[in-house]
Amino acid sequence: MIRYLPFILILALTIYAFIDCLNTPEDEVRHLPKVVWVIIILLFSIVGPIVWFAAGKLRHAPAGGRTPSEWHRNHRSEWVAPDDNPDFLKHLKDENKKDESLLKDWEADLRRREEELKKRDENGRANGEDTPPPAP
Repeated sequence: MIRYLPFILILALTIYAFIDCLNTPEDEVRHLPKVVWVIIILLFSIVGPIVWFAAGKLRHAPAGGRTPSEWHRNHRSEWVAPDDNPDFLKHLKDENKKDESLLKDWEADLRRREEELKKRDENGRANGEDTPPPAP
């Protein structure tokens, strides 16, 4: 079992480097086009992933010489959960107002149509027209 461990580690490193290369935006890939890096990673299973991690991807150092843990604690990510995002909440509130006004317009239109039907019904009875009851 232990003799398979190096092969499994090499395979895991290759798969991780391959996925990392595919998920890296084109503007963060250094020295070679992304397609060439994918080929290098897949063809040279030990050296390719190591070279990708060492030279292929643009790495960002923490600002101000801080340690990564401090940087992560004090750095706010660009992505914000929807329930914490004020723009998203404002958009929901605006949509809710639009929906409420549309519903009020529909209700007013329905009331107007019901009044028209009642008037038409009353006028028909006043003129002597007796309409048969609707069929069940």
